[in-house]
Amino acid sequence: MRLERLTNNKIKIFLTIDDLSDRGLTKEDIWKDSLKWHQLFHDMLEEASEEFDLDIIGSVAVEIFSLQAQGMVMIVTMIEQDEDEEQFDDGIIEMQVTVDGIEDILFEFDNIEDVIQLANRLSHAGIAGGSLHFMNNRYYLLMNGIRPEEADKTVSLMAEYGVPSILSIHRLLEYGKEIMEERAVETLIHYFK
Repeated sequence: MRLERLTNNKIKIFLTIDDLSDRGLTKEDIWKDSLKWHQLFHDMLEEASEEFDLDIIGSVAVEIFSLQAQGMVMIVTMIEQDEDEEQFDDGIIEMQVTVDGIEDILFEFDNIEDVIQLANRLSHAGIAGGSLHFMNNRYYLLMNGIRPEEADKTVSLMAEYGVPSILSIHRLLEYGKEIMEERAVETLIHYFK
């Protein structure tokens, strides 16, 4: 689990599939109103509260983005209350949850050699496409439009060479350098046989 403070009242929590399975949960458990899910959420808020020195009381809005075969990102926003509103001193937290799925797969890599070797493996597995980006001395391969039946295979191969990125795709596109806009796998194979 990785935490990032976005603003003074907003935090981002990234959970991998392994984080969930260690706690006996799956991504599908988000949809259920289970005790395990509530405990995980409470633990995450407690850890975020300690790490960022936040008082999380009252209402919070939670946006959950399911990253295909990688895990999930949760954006937790503490809803500011008026001075006149009654504060919850007993630690009760009211949640408003929104769940969205993201079909894109984004991994980051230490060097271009790892991306080239991955491109060869993806090509042999019949997987093509993608766009290649560079930001903060790291390479990012964004695979979008992957068919659901190929998602697990794609993530497995990508995980051999890189790590799932918690960087927002929008931030990468805005601030990163685009190296190959499309067909990155095919282009890398063509130039680096």
